[in-house]
Amino acid sequence: MMRSRDGAKRHGRRILMMTACMLAMPASIGRSEAAGCNFDVQGAGRVAAVVDARSFRLDDGSEVRLVGIEVPDKAKANAALSTLLVGRDVTLRGSDDTPDRYGRQGAFAYVAETLVQGELLKQGLALVSTEIADKDCAAALMAAEAEARQGKRGTWAESTVIKNAESPGDILAGIGRFTVVEGRVLSVRQAGATTYLNFGRNWTQDFAATISRRIVPAFEAAGLAPKSLENRRIRVRGWVEARNGPRIELLRVGQVEVLGN
Repeated sequence: MMRSRDGAKRHGRRILMMTACMLAMPASIGRSEAAGCNFDVQGAGRVAAVVDARSFRLDDGSEVRLVGIEVPDKAKANAALSTLLVGRDVTLRGSDDTPDRYGRQGAFAYVAETLVQGELLKQGLALVSTEIADKDCAAALMAAEAEARQGKRGTWAESTVIKNAESPGDILAGIGRFTVVEGRVLSVRQAGATTYLNFGRNWTQDFAATISRRIVPAFEAAGLAPKSLENRRIRVRGWVEARNGPRIELLRVGQVEVLGN
């Protein structure tokens, strides 16, 4: 009888431990992103409503825009954001709380210890934007995005999310959109104050990424001197422009991922 009671106690302890672990899981989600983007607290409040796919309104009427991400599928992101935020208390972190031209405060939003941007990225409902200058934060967000990409979640379930650099027409179809492009840099050349990473033989018609002369030192300091990217496969992200062929301007090191030789 004693053995039976001891077994029951051990079984009960195991259940309690499993329950504790399960309860702890939501709090642990997004902690790596939270640590990477742990800026100063710029405000707090309860979310009254989601305004759009990456902004929401607090009870006091102020509006907040989620920084660090771009949203390809606005309907799905809007629904997910409503589930994550409405009626919840949030803490706002960032390096600057100056409102944008629409009066919205740009911030990283936290529900307890969970970074909202990190959750959207892990669900494949957002892409890392080009606006994050902080290296640790950018790396954490990219890791969350990579997790969704590897798991083919959300937008990554579609094979067309990453554009082929060898298909300039397909890239041009997304003029004015935030786009991720992958391919091999065939040549690197400088024309005036601009360095071109050319992904095709026809410099005027094929896809190219451009780097302003004033930005080059930042790339060199990060071990990404433009010339070193020649003949390497890379992934770039940014807003597509049409200058004869499609172009993406590289303003920050985080816009480039080196994939291999």
